[in-house]
Amino acid sequence: MSNTCNSNTPEQTSCSITDTGCSTSKNTENLGEYWCGKYTDVDYTKLGWYEEESTPTLALIKETKSKKDAVIFNVGAGSTTLIDSLVQKGYTNIIANDISSCALKNIKNRLQKKESQVSFIVDDLVNPTLLNDLPKIDIWNDRAVLHFFIEEKDQTAYFNLLKEKVVKKGFVILAEFNLQGATTCSGLPVKRYDAKILQEKLGNDFKLLKNFNHDYKMPSGEIRKYVYTLFQRK
Repeated sequence: MSNTCNSNTPEQTSCSITDTGCSTSKNTENLGEYWCGKYTDVDYTKLGWYEEESTPTLALIKETKSKKDAVIFNVGAGSTTLIDSLVQKGYTNIIANDISSCALKNIKNRLQKKESQVSFIVDDLVNPTLLNDLPKIDIWNDRAVLHFFIEEKDQTAYFNLLKEKVVKKGFVILAEFNLQGATTCSGLPVKRYDAKILQEKLGNDFKLLKNFNHDYKMPSGEIRKYVYTLFQRK
């Protein structure tokens, strides 16, 4: 496989266990532009990470027994339907973040008049600017974002932001590729996790409440292996 590509081929919009990755640009330094390319001139419902309904995440949010006005921060939201579901369920303090404005635009288009019920923030989790002004977070939700941060310094920046913003007794949902999962996704290498590794990253201030492996079925029909975890800050 070529290391660079000029269009969104199936390999580029998927997540692979074996390939070495394929980029839409020779330069992935500008990740906002890189990810915008993934959501441009494509049917995002065919992307490898698309879920018709975010069933495991919704179940974990329900398990927190949080009030409808809890601040729910969705990192790397992309074009997830989770935001639509949270709006429909009556949650009123939803924040959707992504490095790609193109991805968030798809959510806005779906919500239409209900767009005003969600705060949208385009910013980089590991080099934050706008995110530094976030309110305190009751539920930090991450599906398939953390595993893209393969450098230690980026992981540290991610967890520093999380620990600064999540309130005491607040919750953290992390859903990443598990140790048997894909090694690349959308042309980028990933770091795989299990509950123990995530606990070590969060530290002793967070208690693991629940974890399970989940086989996610991609729109293509292929299976990708995740670990889902629910932590609570002490």
